[in-house]
Amino acid sequence: MALRLVLTLLLLAVSLPAHALTLGIERIESLGFEPLKGKRVGLITNHTGVDSKGRKTREILFKARGVKLAALFSPEHGIDGVELAGRYVANRKDPLTGLLVHSLYGPTRKPTPEMLTGIDLLVFDMQDIGVRSYTYISTMARCMEAAGEAGIEFMVLDRPNPLGGIRVEGPPVEPEWISFVGQVPVPYVHGMTCGELARMLNEKQWMAARCKLKVVTMEGWERRMLWEDTGLRWVKTSPNIPRADSPAYYIATGIVGSLAGLETGVGGPTPFQVCAAKGIDADTFTRFVQNLNVDGVRAKPYAADGFNGCRLQIDPAGKGNLSFLALALLAEINRNSKPDLFAKSPKDKADIFFKVYGSRSIETQLRQGVSIQKIAASWQPGVENFRKQRASYLFY
Repeated sequence: MALRLVLTLLLLAVSLPAHALTLGIERIESLGFEPLKGKRVGLITNHTGVDSKGRKTREILFKARGVKLAALFSPEHGIDGVELAGRYVANRKDPLTGLLVHSLYGPTRKPTPEMLTGIDLLVFDMQDIGVRSYTYISTMARCMEAAGEAGIEFMVLDRPNPLGGIRVEGPPVEPEWISFVGQVPVPYVHGMTCGELARMLNEKQWMAARCKLKVVTMEGWERRMLWEDTGLRWVKTSPNIPRADSPAYYIATGIVGSLAGLETGVGGPTPFQVCAAKGIDADTFTRFVQNLNVDGVRAKPYAADGFNGCRLQIDPAGKGNLSFLALALLAEINRNSKPDLFAKSPKDKADIFFKVYGSRSIETQLRQGVSIQKIAASWQPGVENFRKQRASYLFY
């Protein structure tokens, strides 16, 4: 009997998550929504704003006693996360609450004074992926600025960074290339939660106006934790980020895919897992990727529809620099492309690439034959400086 009890306890220990994680929305609910009572609330959210049971934040707040949810605001991909990248989203009525959803990915990316009329507090609750060019943090930054200008409060209900809080890597963004796909001046992979980023944004005054900020932190999250360690179900954050490991692939090929003539799997069943182009030998390219010896990364030859290259297999727990991998993929395809990728790409595509990368210097460096190792090394002072700067803004 005693042995059976011990075995049962061991099985429970294996099956239960190592950490009980409490999200920001769950913490404010545990407080009886007291910080929201007596205020007209505007909620910036989408389908990823859910608690650990899958209940949508907008429904939770709409039904909460003493809370007046007055308006909704949605980012790129819309309130339901189904609109394709870059596609404008119209205002609409939310079928769950009956409230008007103000689109922040249409004529404006920032709440207008008219949208904020009668609002006392803006609440942000969306799942980010931990990469600078993913626009949910840009939406947060613009909303914080609008709140500061309007003199209203801003609250972030914090969530995990699926890449963890340790990985920090990649190129910086130069001031002239600040845009909606590079709104926040951090390395390409920043290793912060939305709440931490909001704190840093506000205190360093990276936007035109500071706001009255409150972050409702999580309980049980640690920087070493990847999404698989949280015990939470992954909600597809947008059409091409379907799985919890998708952010790692997004680092590797998201930048590359901005240029013309490249295939990254976007729009298919394995988005961002492919890197291919026409005129490339798949076996040679795959050997090149394997010989990079990026920890946690494997590659297999890929060929389809005239595109040749490799299919990536990335372990998010690997220690390899995925931004370096992105640079290497770009440089090798560019080397085998005549004319090069920058010359092939229309101006609008090239500009998007430079905005995502954060600089135009990469075009000159590759044309001059600067090694990928030297280019990646040039990022490091900025990465190390950012690590030092961010330390005082971390909650976890």
